[in-house]
Amino acid sequence: MAILAKDPTNVIITGVGGQGNVLASRLLGNMLSRKGLNVTIGETFGASQRGGSVMSHLRISAKGSWSPQIPKGAADVVVALEPIEALRVLGEYGHPGVKVLANTRSIYPVGCISGDMAYPSLEEVKKGVGELSAASWFIDATDEAVKLGAAILGNVIMMGALAGTGVLPIDRETFTQTVTAAMDASKVDINLKAYDLGLSLVQ
Repeated sequence: MAILAKDPTNVIITGVGGQGNVLASRLLGNMLSRKGLNVTIGETFGASQRGGSVMSHLRISAKGSWSPQIPKGAADVVVALEPIEALRVLGEYGHPGVKVLANTRSIYPVGCISGDMAYPSLEEVKKGVGELSAASWFIDATDEAVKLGAAILGNVIMMGALAGTGVLPIDRETFTQTVTAAMDASKVDINLKAYDLGLSLVQ
Protein backbone atom coordinates (compact mmCIF):
# COMPACT_ATOMS: atom_id res chain seq x y z
CA MET A 1 0.00 0.00 0.00
CA ALA A 2 1.22 3.49 -0.81
CA ILE A 3 2.53 5.64 2.05
CA LEU A 4 1.02 9.03 2.83
CA ALA A 5 2.92 11.87 4.50
CA LYS A 6 -0.20 12.48 6.60
CA ASP A 7 -3.29 10.36 7.21
CA PRO A 8 -5.78 11.41 6.10
CA THR A 9 -4.32 13.62 3.41
CA ASN A 10 -6.88 16.24 2.38
CA VAL A 11 -6.82 17.45 -1.23
CA ILE A 12 -8.98 20.13 -2.84
CA ILE A 13 -9.24 20.44 -6.61
CA THR A 14 -10.76 23.78 -7.47
CA GLY A 15 -11.67 25.52 -10.70
CA VAL A 16 -14.60 27.01 -12.54
CA GLY A 17 -17.34 25.37 -14.57
CA GLY A 18 -16.12 23.77 -17.79
CA GLN A 19 -12.52 23.18 -16.75
CA GLY A 20 -12.87 19.43 -16.15
CA ASN A 21 -12.68 19.69 -12.37
CA VAL A 22 -14.89 16.63 -11.80
CA LEU A 23 -12.93 14.48 -14.28
CA ALA A 24 -9.66 15.48 -12.59
CA SER A 25 -11.00 14.44 -9.18
CA ARG A 26 -12.19 11.10 -10.58
CA LEU A 27 -8.83 10.41 -12.24
CA LEU A 28 -6.90 11.28 -9.08
CA GLY A 29 -9.26 9.28 -6.87
CA ASN A 30 -8.97 6.23 -9.14
CA MET A 31 -5.17 6.48 -9.22
CA LEU A 32 -4.98 6.57 -5.44
CA SER A 33 -7.47 3.72 -5.09
CA ARG A 34 -5.27 1.61 -7.36
CA LYS A 35 -2.49 2.25 -4.83
CA GLY A 36 -4.62 0.55 -2.18
CA LEU A 37 -5.74 3.76 -0.47
CA ASN A 38 -9.24 4.69 0.64
CA VAL A 39 -10.53 7.79 -1.14
CA THR A 40 -13.71 9.71 -0.35
CA ILE A 41 -14.77 12.43 -2.80
CA GLY A 42 -17.19 15.26 -2.10
CA GLU A 43 -18.04 17.99 -4.55
CA THR A 44 -19.51 21.45 -4.26
CA PHE A 45 -20.83 23.35 -7.23
CA GLY A 46 -21.41 27.07 -7.47
CA ALA A 47 -23.05 28.53 -10.53
CA SER A 48 -20.90 26.17 -12.61
CA GLN A 49 -23.14 26.53 -15.67
CA ARG A 50 -22.18 30.22 -15.73
CA GLY A 51 -18.50 29.76 -15.04
CA GLY A 52 -18.91 29.65 -11.25
CA SER A 53 -16.62 27.87 -8.82
CA VAL A 54 -16.43 24.08 -8.69
CA MET A 55 -14.59 22.37 -5.86
CA SER A 56 -13.84 18.71 -5.19
CA HIS A 57 -12.76 17.46 -1.77
CA LEU A 58 -10.68 14.26 -1.67
CA ARG A 59 -9.86 12.62 1.65
CA ILE A 60 -7.19 9.95 1.29
CA SER A 61 -6.36 7.41 3.96
CA ALA A 62 -4.61 4.08 4.40
CA LYS A 63 -6.65 3.37 7.52
CA GLY A 64 -10.29 3.87 6.54
CA SER A 65 -12.90 6.14 5.02
CA TRP A 66 -13.52 9.72 6.12
CA SER A 67 -16.47 12.04 5.69
CA PRO A 68 -16.33 13.75 2.28
CA GLN A 69 -16.14 17.35 3.48
CA ILE A 70 -12.71 18.65 4.49
CA PRO A 71 -12.93 20.76 7.66
CA LYS A 72 -12.10 24.47 7.38
CA GLY A 73 -8.35 25.07 7.66
CA ALA A 74 -7.46 21.41 7.02
CA ALA A 75 -6.55 21.12 3.32
CA ASP A 76 -3.05 19.66 2.81
CA VAL A 77 -2.89 20.04 -0.99
CA VAL A 78 -4.76 22.49 -3.24
CA VAL A 79 -4.86 21.93 -7.00
CA ALA A 80 -6.22 25.06 -8.67
CA LEU A 81 -7.24 24.85 -12.33
CA GLU A 82 -7.69 28.65 -12.25
CA PRO A 83 -5.20 30.84 -10.32
CA ILE A 84 -7.48 33.06 -8.23
CA GLU A 85 -9.39 29.97 -7.11
CA ALA A 86 -6.23 28.98 -5.25
CA LEU A 87 -6.42 32.13 -3.16
CA ARG A 88 -10.14 31.74 -2.58
CA VAL A 89 -9.72 28.18 -1.28
CA LEU A 90 -6.65 28.99 0.81
CA GLY A 91 -8.55 31.70 2.63
CA GLU A 92 -11.06 29.14 3.88
CA TYR A 93 -9.30 25.78 3.92
CA GLY A 94 -5.58 26.62 4.04
CA HIS A 95 -3.02 26.44 6.85
CA PRO A 96 0.73 27.20 6.91
CA GLY A 97 1.68 23.66 5.82
CA VAL A 98 -0.53 23.45 2.72
CA LYS A 99 1.03 22.91 -0.73
CA VAL A 100 -0.43 24.42 -3.88
CA LEU A 101 -0.28 23.55 -7.58
CA ALA A 102 -1.97 26.17 -9.77
CA ASN A 103 -2.67 26.72 -13.44
CA THR A 104 -1.72 30.23 -14.65
CA ARG A 105 -4.60 30.77 -17.13
CA SER A 106 -7.13 33.22 -15.67
CA ILE A 107 -10.85 33.00 -16.28
CA TYR A 108 -12.44 36.34 -15.47
CA PRO A 109 -15.68 36.35 -13.48
CA VAL A 110 -18.61 38.41 -14.70
CA GLY A 111 -17.82 41.21 -12.24
CA CYS A 112 -14.37 41.68 -13.80
CA ILE A 113 -15.69 41.54 -17.34
CA SER A 114 -18.28 44.21 -16.53
CA GLY A 115 -15.66 46.41 -14.88
CA ASP A 116 -17.26 46.26 -11.41
CA MET A 117 -14.23 44.59 -9.85
CA ALA A 118 -10.55 44.08 -10.61
CA TYR A 119 -8.82 40.78 -11.20
CA PRO A 120 -5.38 40.65 -9.53
CA SER A 121 -2.27 40.18 -11.65
CA LEU A 122 -0.64 36.76 -11.77
CA GLU A 123 2.27 38.19 -9.81
CA GLU A 124 -0.11 39.30 -7.06
CA VAL A 125 -1.74 35.86 -7.00
CA LYS A 126 1.66 34.14 -6.77
CA LYS A 127 2.71 36.44 -3.94
CA GLY A 128 -0.51 35.78 -2.02
CA VAL A 129 -0.31 32.02 -2.50
CA GLY A 130 3.34 32.05 -1.45
CA GLU A 131 2.46 33.83 1.78
CA LEU A 132 -0.34 31.38 2.58
CA SER A 133 1.39 28.07 1.77
CA ALA A 134 4.48 25.99 2.52
CA ALA A 135 5.23 25.37 -1.18
CA SER A 136 3.65 26.33 -4.49
CA TRP A 137 4.04 25.56 -8.18
CA PHE A 138 2.48 27.53 -11.05
CA ILE A 139 2.38 25.99 -14.53
CA ASP A 140 0.95 27.07 -17.89
CA ALA A 141 -1.34 24.02 -18.12
CA THR A 142 -4.03 25.50 -20.37
CA ASP A 143 -1.54 27.12 -22.74
CA GLU A 144 0.33 23.81 -23.09
CA ALA A 145 -2.96 21.93 -23.54
CA VAL A 146 -3.94 24.23 -26.40
CA LYS A 147 -0.61 23.42 -28.08
CA LEU A 148 -1.49 19.72 -27.74
CA GLY A 149 -4.78 20.37 -29.49
CA ALA A 150 -7.45 20.75 -26.79
CA ALA A 151 -7.70 23.07 -23.81
CA ILE A 152 -9.59 20.41 -21.83
CA LEU A 153 -6.34 18.42 -21.58
CA GLY A 154 -5.22 21.05 -19.07
CA ASN A 155 -6.65 19.02 -16.19
CA VAL A 156 -4.60 15.95 -17.22
CA ILE A 157 -1.49 18.14 -17.51
CA MET A 158 -2.22 19.23 -13.95
CA MET A 159 -2.40 15.58 -12.84
CA GLY A 160 1.01 14.92 -14.37
CA ALA A 161 2.40 18.02 -12.67
CA LEU A 162 0.87 16.90 -9.37
CA ALA A 163 2.74 13.61 -9.69
CA GLY A 164 5.91 15.61 -10.35
CA THR A 165 5.58 17.56 -7.12
CA GLY A 166 5.82 14.32 -5.12
CA VAL A 167 3.12 15.40 -2.66
CA LEU A 168 0.96 12.33 -3.40
CA PRO A 169 1.88 8.69 -4.15
CA ILE A 170 0.85 8.69 -7.84
CA ASP A 171 2.89 7.72 -10.87
CA ARG A 172 2.70 7.22 -14.64
CA GLU A 173 2.06 3.48 -14.45
CA THR A 174 -1.01 4.03 -12.29
CA PHE A 175 -2.19 6.88 -14.51
CA THR A 176 -1.83 4.62 -17.57
CA GLN A 177 -3.94 1.92 -15.92
CA THR A 178 -6.54 4.47 -14.86
CA VAL A 179 -6.90 6.29 -18.15
CA THR A 180 -6.95 3.03 -20.11
CA ALA A 181 -9.82 1.75 -17.98
CA ALA A 182 -11.75 5.03 -18.01
CA MET A 183 -11.44 6.31 -21.57
CA ASP A 184 -11.96 5.20 -25.14
CA ALA A 185 -8.78 3.63 -26.58
CA SER A 186 -8.49 6.43 -29.14
CA LYS A 187 -8.00 8.99 -26.34
CA VAL A 188 -5.36 7.16 -24.32
CA ASP A 189 -2.25 8.31 -26.21
CA ILE A 190 -3.09 12.03 -26.12
CA ASN A 191 -3.87 11.83 -22.42
CA LEU A 192 -0.55 10.09 -21.75
CA LYS A 193 1.20 12.88 -23.68
CA ALA A 194 -0.61 15.47 -21.56
CA TYR A 195 0.34 13.67 -18.34
CA ASP A 196 4.02 13.44 -19.39
CA LEU A 197 4.03 17.12 -20.34
CA GLY A 198 2.66 18.08 -16.93
CA LEU A 199 5.27 15.92 -15.23
CA SER A 200 8.03 17.67 -17.16
CA LEU A 201 6.79 21.14 -16.16
CA VAL A 202 7.67 20.64 -12.49
CA GLN A 203 10.88 18.60 -12.84
